[in-house]
Amino acid sequence: MQTVVNPPSAPARFTLVEKKSEFLSATCHISSLDEAVAFVEQVRAEHPKARHVCFAAILGASEAQFQERMSDDGEPSGTAGRPILQVLRQSGTTDTVIAVTRYFGGILLGAGGLVRAYSTAASEALKLADMGSVIVAQHYTCTVEYAQHALLTRVIGQCGGRIDTENFAERVTVHCTLPLTKVDEFEHAVEQTFQASVTPERGALGSLME
Repeated sequence: MQTVVNPPSAPARFTLVEKKSEFLSATCHISSLDEAVAFVEQVRAEHPKARHVCFAAILGASEAQFQERMSDDGEPSGTAGRPILQVLRQSGTTDTVIAVTRYFGGILLGAGGLVRAYSTAASEALKLADMGSVIVAQHYTCTVEYAQHALLTRVIGQCGGRIDTENFAERVTVHCTLPLTKVDEFEHAVEQTFQASVTPERGALGSLME
């Protein structure tokens, strides 16, 4: 699977003009569907006078894991969100959101015209994006003492993992993601490093950008 690498702060963008209507597409990498919704709201704030901000997002590194979300945002049903989603599906792109903002130009495009316009705007934004690969990964939760935190961070990095969030309370709770191929290596390294005083708790399967 592939993914867009561009962060929400620097999405890939494309502008399509069709019969005086403007379709402004923007795409970026996401780690959750909540991030997708937040990006759409970011785009909406950039275009307060736009009539529609339609989007689609896919999350997960395999079909069994896929989570999808889309919205026509007031366009006729099936003419905006679904065509954008089809672009993501057909291109094998995941962990990605595409938002397409439409400024109405006064000429009705019809259902077929809308589908073509939203599809084109979405696919052209993908062509302009920086792309990377996505692999299946395992989410973990680890709780350690403050004195153990730096060691855990090092082990996660050595195993090719990513720290997602950290909570510093009486102890430190670390949520991290490791490549599925590194699960045994990571769990063994944690056991050896902390002499069985730390037990990584497996969560759901997810995805990780290579």
